[in-house]
Amino acid sequence: MKINLPLLLFLFTIFTGKAQSCDELLATVKESGYGTTYTSYDSDAISKVTFYDLSIDYETFYFAVVCFKEEYSLSCSEYLYQVSSNTKLNYSMNYLNSAGKAFWEYIEPYSDNLSCSPDFI
Repeated sequence: MKINLPLLLFLFTIFTGKAQSCDELLATVKESGYGTTYTSYDSDAISKVTFYDLSIDYETFYFAVVCFKEEYSLSCSEYLYQVSSNTKLNYSMNYLNSAGKAFWEYIEPYSDNLSCSPDFI
């Protein structure tokens, strides 16, 4: 998957032309509006996934914030993925059976879009 040029322009506009970290991009997406969260109580790895839609210059961008459980802790580590418009629907229809399988099938393939995700390989 390729990074969208309008998204790059948005990032540079928002952050006054400086290259920003994934943490800053994650904060911007989370502050941009309301997200839809799917919590996974039975998953060993995924605590929750929150989907955000962000409109920029009449174009909509879709993001997933995946919160991976930390071992021996109640907290989780968040990672940002830029996903497609149907990812939320696909994930929501499958995460109750297996959040991990739904993640690998519908979210992880977008890991190279922003390079803000962990390297599992």
